[in-house]
Amino acid sequence: MADIFDVVADSTRRSLLAVLLEQYIASESPSGELSVSEIVEKLDLSQPTVSKHLKVLRDHGLVSVREDGQHRYYRLDSSPLEAVEDWLIPFLSADFHDDFDDELRESTGAFAAWSGADVGDNFGRRVAERTHQARSALHDATEAAKQLPGAVRSRIFGKD
Repeated sequence: MADIFDVVADSTRRSLLAVLLEQYIASESPSGELSVSEIVEKLDLSQPTVSKHLKVLRDHGLVSVREDGQHRYYRLDSSPLEAVEDWLIPFLSADFHDDFDDELRESTGAFAAWSGADVGDNFGRRVAERTHQARSALHDATEAAKQLPGAVRSRIFGKD
């Protein structure tokens, strides 16, 4: 069985995920669902192609389906992508030196192309980067807040 990296490596499946994400963000309802026919229309793909790729996404937990008569409504479930994020974060947060050659930094895209991966845009990378930065900031703030009661106590009472 394919792992999550194989699943998101396919450009059609990434397009499906992007359409479902767009619907989730834009939707006034909490479901963010789209029918198969709506997805077919948005992506200008055949219904069998869309259904085949939705099945792969469903089998890996990236989408959930609700059946209503003969219609199926899909919505995004991004929780399995946390494995991708966890794998990427060490690479994205590596402490590169300021004099690091820009050409070498750009060669990561060349490696992805060489390895057969469809690189797509940098959206996922930037999301993972920002998520890591937010988690680090929250962790630092939490640690600082733990010290606050002791510091406040020592200022007020003159004790440690």
